[in-house]
Amino acid sequence: MTEGDEALVAAVRDGSERAFNELVDRHQQAVRTFLRGITAYDDAEDMAQETFLAVWTHARSYRGGHVRAWLFSIAWRKAKGAQRSWFRRRRRDSEYHGAPAPTRDMSAEDRLAVRQALATLPLAQRAAVVLSFGCGLTHPEAAEALGVPLGTVKSHILRGRDRLRAALGESGGPKGPQLREKS
Repeated sequence: MTEGDEALVAAVRDGSERAFNELVDRHQQAVRTFLRGITAYDDAEDMAQETFLAVWTHARSYRGGHVRAWLFSIAWRKAKGAQRSWFRRRRRDSEYHGAPAPTRDMSAEDRLAVRQALATLPLAQRAAVVLSFGCGLTHPEAAEALGVPLGTVKSHILRGRDRLRAALGESGGPKGPQLREKS
């Protein structure tokens, strides 16, 4: 946890715009990275803004714990809501709205391969993988963010990693991306 995050949330509860801006500055990139990993790039930007709007308007819902995991849980709910809307729109007009965003420290070719492989994972599995590999959350923090049991996150990560390895080739391809989990 970043030093002072809980104090910032307490100040946001009391209406401090300065504390809110500090909280956004500290965590907006991580929230955007997570959302880009599980949704279309353009949608991720909007959902990140909606996430922080929800933080401002519902700061009283924070019950303690890892602040970043709490922020990811809000973003996750936004992504699930957006997915439900997307499926309704898709049924109406049968359009596909994109794939997860690439990782910055890979070649363009590897980013495309990872993006395509991530797009094959179910949303919950994709979210667990992105939180663990892309956002650096531990398994317990990812479980808290997604609002699921720890065992579910571990299963999602294990299955997702295996599916990604299969999609990318056992070693990630000839010079392909390597899947490295942060713990």
